[in-house]
Amino acid sequence: MPEPGNAAAFDPVISVYTRAQAIEDGILVDVSETAREAGFTIPVAVTRAVWNRIVALPEGYRGFQDERGRLWDVLWMARHYALRASDSDRVRMCVLVRDIRKDLRDSHRPPRRHCPIVAIGAGDDGGPAITIMFPEDD
Repeated sequence: MPEPGNAAAFDPVISVYTRAQAIEDGILVDVSETAREAGFTIPVAVTRAVWNRIVALPEGYRGFQDERGRLWDVLWMARHYALRASDSDRVRMCVLVRDIRKDLRDSHRPPRRHCPIVAIGAGDDGGPAITIMFPEDD
């Protein structure tokens, strides 16, 4: 019997789901290009849940904001939180998102608070990669 902590304890590997496959399948959204503009030097992806809840614009919101601007805000905040927690492989961040209100009487409701995790791990090539996800996405 292999000793605990020994890689042989996990043999044989039955299957591997790569980051590239998750991006191809739409589980992850590769945002590396915009992340580079925001100061990241390694690949960055967000989960589909983060994209849908924080970045994607609700119907009827177009013209007031755009997804590129919302993505920039998320990445800027993620970088800020990641730099403050440089001694950890994951950090919780919080962002406020204002959603469109169908009823104008409800327009004074405060923005929603979302708290995804910025996690750094190994990419497909073994180098570092960042994933921004909700705890339930892990």
